[in-house]
Amino acid sequence: MTSPPPPPPQPAQGPSRRVRQRRTLAALFLLYIGVLALVVFWPSPVDQGSAGTLKAVLRRLHGMGVPGWVNYSFVENLANALMFVPFGLLGAAWLSERRIWLAAAGGIAASCLIETAQAVLLPNRFATIYDVTANSLGAALGCILVYAWRSRRIPPS
Repeated sequence: MTSPPPPPPQPAQGPSRRVRQRRTLAALFLLYIGVLALVVFWPSPVDQGSAGTLKAVLRRLHGMGVPGWVNYSFVENLANALMFVPFGLLGAAWLSERRIWLAAAGGIAASCLIETAQAVLLPNRFATIYDVTANSLGAALGCILVYAWRSRRIPPS
């Protein structure tokens, strides 16, 4: 008696969509951390060469009616916040919905570590609590955006 033929081989299945997505997010996060490290650990402030230009642009904007509170300090704080939005976005997107808050906590911890390192290791940099606050708010905003995206309700058609 002959035995039945073996079943046809199954095509090799690659990683699931979620696994591929998490790998991509991890790679983007590592790339982002590399760029962030260049910016925050540069020996001198990265805006040092453009400070005069920014001040001139702000003077011109104020002459056109932009409120005075939009000043150099405001722009610097806004830039610090925006610089950490990807931290929250990528971290929260990588995490499960119940653990999104960890990306915000990680952003706060990273900001504290960065500012401490700048204060100790980089004499030409200025470590401030305002930077920690702005960076932390940016990371939290990134987390909120991911949470909002995941929580959206698609209306029935």
